[in-house]
Amino acid sequence: MDTGTVSALEFEGVSYQYPVEDFDIVDDLSFRVAPGSFHCIVGVSGCGKSTIFRMTNGLLKPKRGIIQVGGQPVEGRKGYCGYMPQKDLLFPWRPVWENVALPLEVKGGLSKAQRREAALAALEDVGLAGCGDKMPHELSGGMRQRAAFARTMLTGSDLLLLDEPFSALDFLTRLSMQEWLLDQWQKHKKTILFITHDVEEALFLSQSVLVVESTPIHVLSDVPVPAPVPRDRSCLKDPAMVELKERLITLLRKQVEA
Repeated sequence: MDTGTVSALEFEGVSYQYPVEDFDIVDDLSFRVAPGSFHCIVGVSGCGKSTIFRMTNGLLKPKRGIIQVGGQPVEGRKGYCGYMPQKDLLFPWRPVWENVALPLEVKGGLSKAQRREAALAALEDVGLAGCGDKMPHELSGGMRQRAAFARTMLTGSDLLLLDEPFSALDFLTRLSMQEWLLDQWQKHKKTILFITHDVEEALFLSQSVLVVESTPIHVLSDVPVPAPVPRDRSCLKDPAMVELKERLITLLRKQVEA
C-alpha cells in the first residue's frame, strides 16, 4: 500500500460502532496508501467498506484511532478529499455547469463567471464540452457520472473516494467508464480509492486490491495486481489475472458462507 514516510491516507488503530449495533464494524484497523496510487476495496455487502469512506470524509467520527490525510489528522479539516457516491446526485433544477461548480460555490472567493469558466473547463476535460448549459435529465447515465467526477475534481483534493460510482450503469457503459477513469487517473495523478463488489472491475482498475475478508474489519488484505499500467482489457485474460480473480472470488464466498 505505502512505503513512503507521508501517506495520502493513513488509518491508525481506527474503530467505529454504529449506535444500533452492539459491535464495532471497524475494529482497530490500520492501513496506509501512497500518493498517486489507485486501490479498489472489495468485500460483501454490509461489511463496512462505505464506513471507511464516511470516516475518511468526516461524515462519521471514529470511536477511537487516528485518520490522517497527507500526514495531517482529518478532524476539523475541510476540502482534503473528494467524494463521489454511487448516485450522481446532480441537482435537477440546476444546469450541468452549476452542478459541477458546486465545490467552488461552497468554498467561496470566486465570481459566478469564474466558477462557470472553471466548470466548463472541467467538463471539457472529461469529454463533456458543450454540455454545461444542458440540464441533468438531458445527459445519459455515463455522461452524468462524468459530470459528477468533474465536480469531484473541482474540490481540488488529491485524494478521491469513489463509492461504487458505476454500479447503476448498463454493462457496456460501465466498461467504457472504467477505461475512461483509468485515463483520468493517469492524467491527473490523483490518489483514488474505489469501492466495488465486482472483482473483475477491481482487477482492471487497481494497482492492488484491498480485500475485506471478515466483519468486523480488522485488516484490509493488500493484494497486488500483476498487470502493468497503462493497461487494456486484454490483461484480464492473462493466466495470472484469471487465477487471482478466482482467488478473490473464493475469499469473498467464504465471507458470505461464514
